[in-house]
Amino acid sequence: MRNGPRDRPRVALTFHGDGPVELAERVLSEAERHGAHLTVLAVGDWLDRHPRMARRVLAGGHDLGNHTEHDLDICALEERAAHAEIARCAARLRRLTGSIGSCFRPSGTRHATPLVRELAARVGYRTCLSYDVDSGDHADPGPATVTANVLDTVRPGSIVRLHLGRPGTAEAIPHILTGLTRRRLHPVTVTDLLGG
Repeated sequence: MRNGPRDRPRVALTFHGDGPVELAERVLSEAERHGAHLTVLAVGDWLDRHPRMARRVLAGGHDLGNHTEHDLDICALEERAAHAEIARCAARLRRLTGSIGSCFRPSGTRHATPLVRELAARVGYRTCLSYDVDSGDHADPGPATVTANVLDTVRPGSIVRLHLGRPGTAEAIPHILTGLTRRRLHPVTVTDLLGG
């Protein structure tokens, strides 16, 4: 799934869940100040190091999903290893929250292969998430570029790819949220975006 319905003024800001907790807290708190709801696709070993972040994300009204256990290029793995990457993160999410999470995003690729989609479904994920807007923040281009990359291409129904662990992203978030408000676009969770 690379986008939601185009006929409603809603977008989903989705975040790769990894990196320094202080940056994650800044992003989550800023979103909450703006009344925005995000989707965090957590890397399992990040949750292993920072287990409280699972409940912190949910307590803020955000979605929590699965981005594999170790953030490897899942499409390059053989079937058993790829399944383990999805299943281990799902099991960790269930232990921490009681649920495997709202959706799965494959690591190391924009689009899941048919095999990866099948493996995610086998673990219990109905939604295998992609995106139509890439902030480019993983390359650390600076907050102004991250902001422009999002606001220049976002439109109703967009699913935006961002990363919690990047300083430039934490600096860009207030500007992105203000820009979305000016465009009358409301940041909602992926669940809300795709649920109707």
